[in-house]
Amino acid sequence: MSQSLSKLYVHIVFHTKHDKKLITNAIKPELYAYMGAIIKDNDSIPIITNGVDDHVHILCIMSKNIALAKLVENVKKHSSRWIKTKGKSFENFSWQGGYGGFSVSYNACNSTKYYIQNQETHHKKTSFKEEYNELLKLYNIDYDEDYLWSN
Repeated sequence: MSQSLSKLYVHIVFHTKHDKKLITNAIKPELYAYMGAIIKDNDSIPIITNGVDDHVHILCIMSKNIALAKLVENVKKHSSRWIKTKGKSFENFSWQGGYGGFSVSYNACNSTKYYIQNQETHHKKTSFKEEYNELLKLYNIDYDEDYLWSN
């Protein structure tokens, strides 16, 4: 083959450090747009970003030229720096160290997008920890509970 082609859909989830509920409704649209710009700067395509006050879900098409860890590192690093400029209430903002990255088939993109769009409703019944554990089980990811929630 003379050309490298790919279309990798990925669902990314990460959380604020120390469970701080700092992502306010007022900042969400600007934060999510900023994250989308970072994703684009990494030659990837944002589809949807949404979440609640303590975590974010992103569905994007990853570039074939970047590793998932590097993409997430860039999104977290730059969005954390940016949000700290948005006022005193955000000056200690930071993301937790880890993240979840889940492959999404083309056929599951719409249902994943719907799931991400409806985070507010979903979290009226389910905590972030319950949701994250469900995702890990759904994707058959082995993990150690002792290390899952350490900051």
